[in-house]
Amino acid sequence: MAKNIQNVDVIISGGGLSGCLMALSLSKLTKTDGSLLSIALVEANYSPQHAEQSQQRTQVKATPLFDDRVLALSHGSAAYLAELNVWQHLSNNANDTNGACAIEKIDISDRGHYGKARLEAQEHAVAALGYVISMAHLGNGLLKGLATKKNIHWFSPDKISNIIWQSEDNTKTVTIELDSKQTLTANLLLACDGANSPCRQLAGIKVKHSDYNQVALIANVATEKPHHNKAFERFTEFGPLAMLPLSQLPSSQLKNKNRCSLVWTMTPEQSETILALNDTQFNKQLEQAFGSWLGEITHVGKRDIYPLVLLQAQQQTYHRMALIGNASHTIHPIAGQGFNLGLRDVKLMADLIAKSLSPKSLSPNSTNSSNKDIGRFALLHEYATQRQQDQQQVITLTDSLVTLFANDLPPLVAGRNIGLKVMNYVSPIKNSLVSKFMGY
Repeated sequence: MAKNIQNVDVIISGGGLSGCLMALSLSKLTKTDGSLLSIALVEANYSPQHAEQSQQRTQVKATPLFDDRVLALSHGSAAYLAELNVWQHLSNNANDTNGACAIEKIDISDRGHYGKARLEAQEHAVAALGYVISMAHLGNGLLKGLATKKNIHWFSPDKISNIIWQSEDNTKTVTIELDSKQTLTANLLLACDGANSPCRQLAGIKVKHSDYNQVALIANVATEKPHHNKAFERFTEFGPLAMLPLSQLPSSQLKNKNRCSLVWTMTPEQSETILALNDTQFNKQLEQAFGSWLGEITHVGKRDIYPLVLLQAQQQTYHRMALIGNASHTIHPIAGQGFNLGLRDVKLMADLIAKSLSPKSLSPNSTNSSNKDIGRFALLHEYATQRQQDQQQVITLTDSLVTLFANDLPPLVAGRNIGLKVMNYVSPIKNSLVSKFMGY
């Protein structure tokens, strides 16, 4: 009995943030015949219908105040989301407690030492250096953008069980078999399926794996004083402590309306002690580590722990396949660059495919040039080559910061505090760092 094979142009493995973003970025691209790219999106968990039903339910209930994980979006990431017409679903308003909150200033300090640096948006002629937003809110915004796209076909809940990289009679396609027994074939497979990427594993791509022996304690907290759109990066004896501004709650809804998202790095042993504290004890411990910048910690939400590792794929591409986002790299959250790095993967891949499909890419005497093959080796090689420098720079930056600020050796303490002072007063150094933080 012959298999029922469905042909599409692109298969995207993973319907999370990177997968939805990738699908949306490709959704308007057209082929030589004028038709839109046909895109299959394979997701193990929820379909858009499930997400919409979930969203409707949460609108009836009270919006969770302190339990949503958040992302720091760089200025460049926000600009790209605006290009995709997603930003309109994310910007904050008086009735939206999950909307994007602008980061207008960043204070960097080393607890108990003199080193400090301050970054301000107005010094760089932008309204905000970046934004803080809940992952759920961003995901819902992407789904709203995808809702009207008829050329995106969801296979959910479903999983890729096997990949046939090339058949004897057709080397210009890749074929996947799903748990549902369906078979899809496409010119290009994009692995947006996370740190434990099934596609990467099926391709046998090895990863560099480094355990930081650290965890991130994440919680949303309320503070006595408003943050005034300022983010704080504070280096403590436990590890880096970030307080990221969140949109303010209406005063009628909650007494403690000034909210921040806490990302506190520490050893697993330290986290066990911290988690054992009651809320009052935790608040006092946090105040002691963070300082009095925002007054008392008046409320703490659910505390979650996430182990921190550096994961880096040894190659970015395989036959008609590319790794995107966390499937390619998972980094330390110390500078809030993880999602933004993955977004730039998405943007470059979309740009390369758009360039390949452009009429200008055709050779003068041909209407069927091989340049139109969006899964060809040359395109994937260009993707891997162009992404290598940015990825390595960010990984080196975050890895170096972890080493530098997690060490109490006197020479390193003195060096990093001098470095913070120098960065604060030497414009070229500051501008270079701000540019990287902003995603440029």
